[in-house]
Amino acid sequence: MTEEYIIEGCLRNEPSAQRELFNRFSPKMLAVCYRYAPSREDAEDMLQEAFIKVFTQIHTFQNKGAFEGWIRRIIVHTCINFLKKHKKFNDSIDLEQAGYIHVKEETIPSIMQAKQVAECIRLLPVGYRTVLNLYAIEGYSHREIATMLDIEESTSRSQYTRAKSMLENVLVKKNILEKPKAQYRWLAGIKK
Repeated sequence: MTEEYIIEGCLRNEPSAQRELFNRFSPKMLAVCYRYAPSREDAEDMLQEAFIKVFTQIHTFQNKGAFEGWIRRIIVHTCINFLKKHKKFNDSIDLEQAGYIHVKEETIPSIMQAKQVAECIRLLPVGYRTVLNLYAIEGYSHREIATMLDIEESTSRSQYTRAKSMLENVLVKKNILEKPKAQYRWLAGIKK
């Protein structure tokens, strides 16, 4: 089935088209949910809730941009709303765990395997993980994140910086990222 055929079938509420849409996009979208969710069960709940929205809002898709991108936006917003609704975002932010290490973008090698990084991101508190995912992976601005999460823009920026710092520490502890050398004095918190 083509994407257009699936969309048309979903607009007519055809179960076979809805099933095909779910089967085609759910594995990738479950991975998106899992990046935000505190547990696999929560990720599955997020996915189910999001696909209900996809099916009920499919008439709003205007063929502008990728259909997968449209679904992904619904998934991300559903995840954020789920975390806010269940107070999993606010209750999980632990500023004391972060440390105050300045981190540069190039400290996390882009050649690392995505699975290892994803596993390490899952170890971050939900608040840090959420901001990191929204900014670094989904591409939202700090202003957009602040609006989505009902926080200040400066809070989004600091959460992102602390998330990167914590992630770097986790990667070092798991021997995925090498320990800092003398030239990376900023990593150890030593100012020049």
